[in-house]
Amino acid sequence: MKNVDVIVIGAGAAGLFCAIEAAKRGRSVTVLDHAKRLGGKILMSGGGRCNFTNMYASHENFLSNNPHFCKSALSRYTQWDFIGLVCEHGIAYHEKTLGQLFCDDSAKDILNMLLAECKKAGVTITNQCEILSVQKSEAGFELNTVKGQFQSESLVVATGGLSMPKLGASPYGYQIAEQFGLKVLPTRAGLVPFTLHEQDKKVLAELSGISLDASASCNNTSFNENILFTHRGLSGPAVLQISSFWEPGQSVEFDLFPNGDLLAELQKAQQNQPDVQLSTALSSHYPKRYVQAALPYLGVENKPLKQYQGKQLEQAALAFHQWQLKPNGTEGYRTAEVTLGGVDTDELSSKTMEAKKVKGLYFVGEVMDVTGWLGGFNFQWAWSSGWVAGQVV
Repeated sequence: MKNVDVIVIGAGAAGLFCAIEAAKRGRSVTVLDHAKRLGGKILMSGGGRCNFTNMYASHENFLSNNPHFCKSALSRYTQWDFIGLVCEHGIAYHEKTLGQLFCDDSAKDILNMLLAECKKAGVTITNQCEILSVQKSEAGFELNTVKGQFQSESLVVATGGLSMPKLGASPYGYQIAEQFGLKVLPTRAGLVPFTLHEQDKKVLAELSGISLDASASCNNTSFNENILFTHRGLSGPAVLQISSFWEPGQSVEFDLFPNGDLLAELQKAQQNQPDVQLSTALSSHYPKRYVQAALPYLGVENKPLKQYQGKQLEQAALAFHQWQLKPNGTEGYRTAEVTLGGVDTDELSSKTMEAKKVKGLYFVGEVMDVTGWLGGFNFQWAWSSGWVAGQVV
């Protein structure tokens, strides 16, 4: 039996950060992870450059059944604290858009920084370690694993969500929560591309590779970024963002001219070039291939601009400003960046991440019902929740 003060299950962003903070306080800490390679999600995030935080991170960028839960942790360990650590390690980074910070070089820089901090603080990491059982004991917790038995006073569950199973995602964290009588809210894929009904796919799959500026709206929420047509459906930042707010069976409205007035542009063209076809006028705003497919798909007649009478031009413009699409579904956990739902935050202390009913049991990161928007917010939640738990475990 190996005896330590703290066991952390999961060597991802939240788990490693919590382990570092606990070890800095002089606690003996062991991190157990079932994967062969550490930090798989860190390494592939942000296209291999790791969007490690966002300069504008606040509680408003998170979805949860209890939207107030994340406030305390985010205010106690902020994006600026993490940026300070990144600078301390000499990691070069840049802002891409909307406050999103990426490594100049590689996501490996962030993982190496975490592993260096673990080493400095004396954290032990054991990977390829499958956990067979977890039991409460008088001293705290007993874990039976393929690499022997462990005992600890505190147990931190940092097993992430169900997204990207190829990287080792599993429901194990939810199972531990349920084993100890904690409520787990239903889970679903978030920040995920949409799939299409057959009649939409027939037309839109042909547009694969085309990207457009757009505003995507659903359930009183809008995101103004771009959308990407793929051979399977719709992706791109605006689609990924709105997917977390969309419920099956609902429509999403896309404004495909989000930063201007398409009617005014078409009226101008009608005055200056009345003989020009609508498709030609639209081609100065959209890729030609998109216009050719979009007009019949949106039910807009293509004819010379001078032939549009009354409200016909306005209706043509509205078809682009108010495109209603009912997705067939999403691509699911296979390509989702996050998991919505998870361990109910009502079961946890927002100050420490400890389970209210089970002394010494903590949950950090994605395993709980706190999900960030696209753009570095989920990493910031990993750092913030990991940090606050690390101060007390």
